[in-house]
Amino acid sequence: MADIDCHSEMTNFHRDNVTLSNKQQGEMRTRRDAGRTRLENGLNEAKKPQPKEVRSQGSYQMRTMVQDDDNDYDIDDGAYFASDDLKDDAGVALTPKAARQRVCDALVWDGRLKKEATVKRNCVRQVYAAGYHIDIPVYRIVTTKDENNDPVEHYELASGDEWIRSDARAVTRWFNGLVGELNAGESDGSQMRRVTKLTKKFARRPGWKDKTTSGICITKLVVDHFQYSADRDDKALRETWKAIDKKLQKSTEIDHPVLATKLAQSGDAAVTFFRTCLSDALKTLEVLDTSDCTRKKAREAWDDVFDTGFFSMQPDNKDDGGDGKGSAMSVTSVETARRNDGGGRFG
Repeated sequence: MADIDCHSEMTNFHRDNVTLSNKQQGEMRTRRDAGRTRLENGLNEAKKPQPKEVRSQGSYQMRTMVQDDDNDYDIDDGAYFASDDLKDDAGVALTPKAARQRVCDALVWDGRLKKEATVKRNCVRQVYAAGYHIDIPVYRIVTTKDENNDPVEHYELASGDEWIRSDARAVTRWFNGLVGELNAGESDGSQMRRVTKLTKKFARRPGWKDKTTSGICITKLVVDHFQYSADRDDKALRETWKAIDKKLQKSTEIDHPVLATKLAQSGDAAVTFFRTCLSDALKTLEVLDTSDCTRKKAREAWDDVFDTGFFSMQPDNKDDGGDGKGSAMSVTSVETARRNDGGGRFG
């Protein structure tokens, strides 16, 4: 069976078509910092208390954001207020919607932005002309007592008309912690991050991104089913997809990574759509298993999967000898092929 090594092509694709450029990342940091300053100034102008902290979260903080053809990027920047600071002038606790409205009012107080902030169900959104936006979830810090009567803090999100126990920072710590665990062992957490980004890029091609599942669902699926392959991102990606597909054929339920809840329930339409797309992609990649597979065929398969022409445009290996195989033919050792998942930690 041919084993066409497309690691170089895959890493180039990840670098050029998946990872945000330094310029894009810099612009996002600038917008985020400007948004924080605007919130601070607006609250001061209204003589309202400041949040105890403002923290980036989600894919921005996990470093799993991917390029978007429509320049549709979002930064999640949570604002965490003390419960006692979320009260009206009469001392009555703000409703979740009123808390979000206070943050929204602070962002639009001077009317200088072309597009005003708006109140969404789970956040306040500030859209910028460049196409991306900042989502500001509003949290209150609640202090309770544990079994030893010691104070314990937890966080509640202003969601719709309810305060829901939630803290996206815990999800960030979960993911980055697992990356660190893998890097400290025999696996590669950086490869898991790249596989996560490549999978998100695959799922969000034009025409799909409004139908497919969320980034956190994709991230959870990759973490749970990551298949390490030394120096072979192409193989790690495909084997991880196989494991995810096998799981989703049994159930589309996805557990929340840090809470005792579900990210997706059985029969979830968006997860089902993602499963169908993934299954089709794996069928396309079956050409890699044929004995007469060439580098040209392998590249064309990856192009089809990612809806691009990038792979076929990569320069040929000088040792390919014109048949598309050459040094691209590799016999993978038993040690390299062995799944390394930290003793089953992520299986």
